[in-house]
Amino acid sequence: MASLPTPPAQPDDDADAYVGLAANTAERQARSRGWDTVRAVPPGAFLTMEFRHGRINFQVEDDTVTRCWVG
Repeated sequence: MASLPTPPAQPDDDADAYVGLAANTAERQARSRGWDTVRAVPPGAFLTMEFRHGRINFQVEDDTVTRCWVG
């Protein structure tokens, strides 16, 4: 049986540090720190819940990040 692939490393970043930043500032910062995918969504948006390495998610309200999580 083949072994499971090892997922690529993702940035060692504190997701809470993005809360309170302007959305465009948070996106630039996340990309500069190595996140492959940056997703900004409004509060209450329906999202799939699959975990994806290299993705950081921002909940954005009034152009400000109000919540942040990885995957």
